[in-house]
Amino acid sequence: MPVINLTLQDFKDKIFDYENEKEWNYQGSTPAIIDFYADWCGPCKTVAPVLEELSAEFEGELTIYKVDTEKEEEMSAMFGIQSIPTFLFIPMNEAPMVQTGAIPKKAFEKVIRERLLEKARQPN
Repeated sequence: MPVINLTLQDFKDKIFDYENEKEWNYQGSTPAIIDFYADWCGPCKTVAPVLEELSAEFEGELTIYKVDTEKEEEMSAMFGIQSIPTFLFIPMNEAPMVQTGAIPKKAFEKVIRERLLEKARQPN
C-alpha cells in the first residue's frame, strides 16, 4: 500500500476525532506513522522514498500517512509542528510518540518493530 495523503477530515475519520473525544482514542486497525512534511523541505524529500519502502515492507501491518504542513495548517498547529520532517508514531493502544528530523531507515524499522508492531501483538 502506498503512503496515504491525510487531510484534516481524514484525520478525524481514520485517526482521532478530537472534536468529539477528550481522551486519545486511535481509530485505526493497524499502527500508523504520520509524516508531517512540506514539498520544499530537503530532509522531507530524503525520507519520502524510505517511507514508501517501509509502507510496502509492512503492508497490512502498518499504515503510513503524509500531512502537507502547508495545506493542513490546523493539523500541524494541533500537534505543535515547528520543524519538519516530524513523525507521529501511533501504537494501537498507547498515546502517540513524536520524533523530529530525518530518520534513517534502520531507525524507522527499529521503532516499527519494537514500539508499534510488538505492542500491537500484545493483549490489552
